Amino acid sequence: MTQKHIVSGNILVYSGDPFMLPLDEAVCIQTDSAILIKNGKITERGPRSHLLKSHPTAAHTPHHDKLICPGFIDAHAHYPQTAMIASWGKRLIDWLNTYTFPEEMRFADPDYAAEIAARYLDLSTAHGTTSMASFCTIHSESVEAFFEEALKRGQRVIAGKTCMDRNAPEGLRDTAQRGYDESKALLEKWHGKERISYAITPRFSPTSTPDQLEALGALWAQHPDCLMQTHLSEQLDEIEWVSELFPQARDYLDTYEHFGLLGARGIYGHAIHLKPREIDRISEVRGNLVHCPTSNTFIGSGLFDMAGLKARGLSIGLATDTGGGSSFSMLRTMAAAYEIAQLRGTVLHAGHLLWLATQGSATSLHLEDKVGSLDVGMEADIVVLNLASTPAIEQRYKNAKDQWDMVFPTIMMGDDRAIEQVWIGGVLKSPS
Repeated sequence: MTQKHIVSGNILVYSGDPFMLPLDEAVCIQTDSAILIKNGKITERGPRSHLLKSHPTAAHTPHHDKLICPGFIDAHAHYPQTAMIASWGKRLIDWLNTYTFPEEMRFADPDYAAEIAARYLDLSTAHGTTSMASFCTIHSESVEAFFEEALKRGQRVIAGKTCMDRNAPEGLRDTAQRGYDESKALLEKWHGKERISYAITPRFSPTSTPDQLEALGALWAQHPDCLMQTHLSEQLDEIEWVSELFPQARDYLDTYEHFGLLGARGIYGHAIHLKPREIDRISEVRGNLVHCPTSNTFIGSGLFDMAGLKARGLSIGLATDTGGGSSFSMLRTMAAAYEIAQLRGTVLHAGHLLWLATQGSATSLHLEDKVGSLDVGMEADIVVLNLASTPAIEQRYKNAKDQWDMVFPTIMMGDDRAIEQVWIGGVLKSPS
């Protein structure tokens, strides 16, 4: 007999995008509610008493005053940077050369790649992240290690071999042909295997020659159901460097567009300093942006225009950008997104922030039919939040005026101690 499991408590439910609809129409918390999990999916949702009566033999995990949310989805991460997260004080290019590239060279060793893949997935799960899109390194070993570890855990993940054939150390450069061949082989082996998806992954324009960008554009055209992930307009000096490397390009985005790397399944990380033409084109093709707030403040990149870009109807996900980002926690990432919005004169509600970290990220990654909400038919990736996880948060929680006032302190001050439970594919992962 197939095991059924009921998880009950206060459930976060979406009816739409809270940036496009009135908040109270788009997001709500259903009290004394429950979901039924069967065969790794949510098969029913409704009042707790109804589900318990309808399924008397189901296992039951009650959570009373906790908040049951979709698992957090990190839309842009670099799992190979796990060991050097929070490295001190450099601008982007210096930071890459000083910390990132030396660490990424180590991933030619499959044992080291496997060690870090397991460590990264342990850390992210402990913080309530159930799915992510990650860059790997140029080494096929790094991709194999990440996918193998995710496969063991039954996780829905997206990743790809990071392609670079210039402006990187010798141990981290491939060629246009090798980047194409190895990406193609990995894609054909892994894409669509259980809960794994492949993303074609040029790191960013400065580290790929026109020949490599053209080859990866051709690969994407041959496999249009794949995602393509890269970086765009993160820092002003980076943008100036791109203009020197591609003097014929109209702007940074054009260095991708010219080579067939702009499209609806394109995922563009950071996107802080976009020009009007770039915003117009991303909107026209229905491309996707990813906001990486802790990274943007840690490396001093700038302030993402959430309100302006959402007003254009753009799909926007939220991400830690491990290890340019300074935390594995999507709660900390939500708090940073709130702070950046404040600096731009916009106030984001707790409902906006939770939506960005779940359904928003799922939509940007074209996974909204699989994860990101607790609707019937979705894969059972779930995080349960303890809204009084520390003395400081608890005393604020006890003085809350309403449900959302109970949730907001955990977004602003919470960490892994707020993660009561994590379910991945209907299986309880943390705590065990």
